[in-house]
Amino acid sequence: MKSRPSRPSSSRPTRRSSARPKPSGRGLAAKRPGARPARASTRPPARRDDDDESESGGAIRLQKLLSMSGVASRRAAEILIGEGRVTVNGVTVTTLGAKATPGVDDVRVDDRRVKAAPKARYIVLNKPKGYVTTRRDPQKRRTVMDLLGGIREYVYPVGRLDYDTEGLLILTSDGDLAAKLTHPRHDVPRVYEAIVTGIPDDETIDILRRGVYLDDRRTREAGVTRGPSLHTGRIPTTKLILTLFEGRNRQVREMCAQVGHPVRTLQRVRYGTLTLRGLPVGAWRDLTTEELETLRASVG
Repeated sequence: MKSRPSRPSSSRPTRRSSARPKPSGRGLAAKRPGARPARASTRPPARRDDDDESESGGAIRLQKLLSMSGVASRRAAEILIGEGRVTVNGVTVTTLGAKATPGVDDVRVDDRRVKAAPKARYIVLNKPKGYVTTRRDPQKRRTVMDLLGGIREYVYPVGRLDYDTEGLLILTSDGDLAAKLTHPRHDVPRVYEAIVTGIPDDETIDILRRGVYLDDRRTREAGVTRGPSLHTGRIPTTKLILTLFEGRNRQVREMCAQVGHPVRTLQRVRYGTLTLRGLPVGAWRDLTTEELETLRASVG
């Protein structure tokens, strides 16, 4: 006899957010006009299960299921749930602790059924300058997706590198890992090599290490090492190696500009446990099994 899908259970109260960032995913950011309302259900509540997500075919948290299926990141999935746009077996779910079983429960977003999650893909790219770190650009500029020929999976960048910055960029379809890598509580190191104008003195290096104020908020303590200086032009330049534990917009450039040493060139050479390992600029490769296991272990 075919097993009957269960109604999702809840282990946490609903959390609503006043901010409504645009969810990322396959065309599900805007509610589809004319979506039919959820059908009423007479199914009894499923057994409450407060254990963590199962990896052997059991029920998992709804936001994780949506993330694994490539619908949206975990955070964006939470917003979709809070807005009442997700149903499980015909029942609208607004509780973030709700669970569903992949391949068994009928999970829908805006009445569109969520397909089972494909095998996740993990890619490291050596991003060149002149590319935008996004899947699509409204200004029609080149994006990092233009560099990934032959990739059929729905992958997206983990964090960002600005248009004029090159270096290591992770792209994946694993929203759970992406969220962990970018969350400040995991202290994932990002290492940058910057060529700056002038020769920063010891006091300046110490200021960068202790943090500067950007947008009325102080940057976290950082590792800063001064490298060699070059005197090839009228104004000398110096190499700085900076290790950051957060990913704010244009952070390295803004920090260096504040202390009077603007960045001329910038490259990210490490993200977490990953390095470029001789990967040419503009090239990409899949992570090895060992690299993936090490990266996952570094964020719990």
